[in-house]
Amino acid sequence: MDVLWLARLQFALTAAFHYLYPPLSIGLGVLLVAIEGIWLRTRNPLYHQMARFWTKVFALTFAIGVATGIVMEFEFGTNWATYSRYVGDVFGSALAAEGIFAFFLESGFLAVLLFGWDKVGPKVHFFATCMVAFGAHFSAIWIVVANSWMQTPAGFHVVGQGLAARAEITDFWAMVFNPSSMDRLAHTLMGAWQAGAWLLVSVGAWYLLRRRHRDFALASVKIGLGLAVLAGVLSIVTGHESAKGVAVNQPAKLAAFEGRYATTAHAPLSLVGWVDEKHERMAFNVELPGLLSWLATGDAALPVKGLNEIPPADRPPVNASFQLFHLMVITGCALMLLAAWAALALWRGRLERSRGLLWLLVFAVLGPQIANQAGWWAAEVGRQPWIVYGLLRTSQALSAVVTANQIAASMVMFALVYLLLFAVFVFLLNDKIAHGPDDADLQPAGKWALGFAGRKEEA
Repeated sequence: MDVLWLARLQFALTAAFHYLYPPLSIGLGVLLVAIEGIWLRTRNPLYHQMARFWTKVFALTFAIGVATGIVMEFEFGTNWATYSRYVGDVFGSALAAEGIFAFFLESGFLAVLLFGWDKVGPKVHFFATCMVAFGAHFSAIWIVVANSWMQTPAGFHVVGQGLAARAEITDFWAMVFNPSSMDRLAHTLMGAWQAGAWLLVSVGAWYLLRRRHRDFALASVKIGLGLAVLAGVLSIVTGHESAKGVAVNQPAKLAAFEGRYATTAHAPLSLVGWVDEKHERMAFNVELPGLLSWLATGDAALPVKGLNEIPPADRPPVNASFQLFHLMVITGCALMLLAAWAALALWRGRLERSRGLLWLLVFAVLGPQIANQAGWWAAEVGRQPWIVYGLLRTSQALSAVVTANQIAASMVMFALVYLLLFAVFVFLLNDKIAHGPDDADLQPAGKWALGFAGRKEEA
């Protein structure tokens, strides 16, 4: 079997599995800050109960996320040694910053978040919650910066030649703020916020269907829908800004996303379709005239560069890029419509009676995961054949000595381990949801109880 294909497949599978968890951690971190903040402001015991319950879920996703992320770092050395040598000074600095400034911040305050409920005061605990959420976002910053540099490299020069060539940073902040990093970061974070938001909505809807923990369920749905609507709207804004950057910096990727071979003014925007790569045309397409030119350039009369102007050897897989990109867009739009429908039903007091809608909300937890995975795959497939855009081809980045049998064997081993981890995650998450929030958590204990008692006496 082909070494390059196996190495790419292995990294794609391990990265995709890992990426199930960080978005949940980031989104839940924001929600924990909101819930605990409401508790401190209102002293309503319900929000103390919610904070305790969702903190347990956060801890589970954080632990599995850490365990699944380690493998990818080893794959850089085993399968992609040439790539590691080429970008080590650049990629390594971003990963080092993520470990030093983000992971240790997040994991350090996580101990206070998990075990400090009855041992530290409410304000100290809230500060720890904020730091954990900030650390999760800070971690995303450095990972997205590193990946964005591969998409739009900046702030470096290449030293050496041939196999000895490597990129060195000449301007650290130019590397950090490369042309795509901030747009991609904002869009990635909105996807993560939606992942956490829809988890709250899903669990709350499930409890409403089962007529359990009604107050807890309604509060979870309200807060989750609030963040889902906000993040959904911002996803459209940040996605548009990111696409404008792709049009400038990676025109081949945008052309593949839209299945455009000819450079066209008044270029239409594809809604759905199928690309016939053999004959370089759209076999089927539903489109809106002129909208792609307007979205990409701000003027419907301006042309959008097509794949015919890109050498065939430098084109990404067109149909795969097209389908993945549109899967992300369609899923995101469907989530927005569902959130608006549910928010309206909730406002009118009809949500609890709408069992069909509640079932949709239960399964909507899969939506952000589908959109996040499709968006990541589209971004990576659309960059091909480059692993560092315009500089290093993916086929040139492989380790010289790794064999197909070695990669296949390790991939089978990783698949078994990851299946086990996923089974453990599903079992523990289901156990926590089936058990539900503890009634004992309605009554704060320790220093929290003292603060609550003092507040009641003042009132």
